[in-house]
Amino acid sequence: MKVAKFGGTSLASAEQIKKICAIITEDPQRRLVVVSAPGKRSTDDTKVTDLLIEAARARLTGQDGGAEIECVINRYRDIAQALNLPEDSLAPIREDFLHRLHLDTRDEGLYLDTMKAGGEDNSARLVASYLRSTGIEAHYIDPGEGGMILSDEPGNARVLKQSYGKLRALRERPGITVFPGFFGYSEHGQVVTFPRGGSDITGAILAAAIDAEQYENFTDVDSVFVANPTLVKRPVAVEKITYREMRELSYAGFSVLHDEALEPVFHAGIPVVVKNTNNPSAPGTQIVPTRPIGTFPVVGIAATDGFCSVYISKYLMNREVGFGRRLLQIFEDEGISFEHTPSGIDNMSVIVRESTFNKAAEERVLRRVRTELAVDEVTIERDLALVMVVGEGMNHTIGLAGRACTAFADAGVNLEMINQGSSEVSMMFGIKASDIPNSVLALYNQFFGSSTQHE
Repeated sequence: MKVAKFGGTSLASAEQIKKICAIITEDPQRRLVVVSAPGKRSTDDTKVTDLLIEAARARLTGQDGGAEIECVINRYRDIAQALNLPEDSLAPIREDFLHRLHLDTRDEGLYLDTMKAGGEDNSARLVASYLRSTGIEAHYIDPGEGGMILSDEPGNARVLKQSYGKLRALRERPGITVFPGFFGYSEHGQVVTFPRGGSDITGAILAAAIDAEQYENFTDVDSVFVANPTLVKRPVAVEKITYREMRELSYAGFSVLHDEALEPVFHAGIPVVVKNTNNPSAPGTQIVPTRPIGTFPVVGIAATDGFCSVYISKYLMNREVGFGRRLLQIFEDEGISFEHTPSGIDNMSVIVRESTFNKAAEERVLRRVRTELAVDEVTIERDLALVMVVGEGMNHTIGLAGRACTAFADAGVNLEMINQGSSEVSMMFGIKASDIPNSVLALYNQFFGSSTQHE
């Protein structure tokens, strides 16, 4: 039995839904299907999830949100009509969206999650309806009924252990089960969502729960590439990549797979394959526990922005027992998770996401660091990006760090930070966000040969 997950571009139109249904029915092992909300039909289009957020924001700011929700309903109507589904198949979808829109807004986080979840939920209803219209036994299932129980953290939920036992029963369901991605229910029965892109996480959880033969993640590219194709023309495709490598690259900006999606399949040892809905015969990229190193010790280069650095300096910091713990305790008290902590003998930097570190949080943290730790200096540097060079073969190869630094120097990029874990599966470099394009291209040319940048 396989779990097949389809991303937003695969649900964007009736034509795309016909493609995914052909893929589903081609292999009788594809009995558990996870769907996203409809994505963009063209580059200037708007994703359904973003439309739902607009509708929710309208309600939360005292407007009725009616115009925004009608845009969403019309998207589903256009798809349903093009699939030649009966008019009454749209009625429950319309009712569902209007019901969500007019729910209690006092808890903004829960309200927003309930609205966002509507995209995936109604995609699943639509796909199941279309499969049945072609004579296939297919069933929509609500994640609560299926057993997707999540932590009570709106917009950032994590699966609870008891989910796996409940979800395993999905193996016994007849026909094809269409499962909405991205959301589940708290133990209190409230709709909660994973972070954006969380349908990947749903698929991985289900694959682990049912002990799937394979987790297939269908997207809009033939494979994973060693660098972002929007930054590098015709980058090398990746045939096989390990869980660890993919985790590192996803964290640093690879959009093919959500960085949290690999944990369930990693622990269960389930192979993952990334494939293209528009070219399903292409071999895709396999994500596996181990791979032959081959001639390329580096498997990928990724970059992502949205970080800032809190720099702390104090003479004889290294002699002060518990300094690091007390520093990080301040961030914990403020509800801010740290990403990295590079350090010297008398200084330490804490790298955090800018989205979690607004001006109010910044003022509180800096005030506490100055008063409670009596530091000599504390400063904030914003608009940082992280660039990662990733590969299982790096720890067996001499001179990679030097080659990477040479690439940055040749591109005229100043390094704000260098960090490498003891596993040596990746090297991380902090740069200014504006230097991402030049940095990625320079690193690609250094490790994979000459290419050019997109205009």
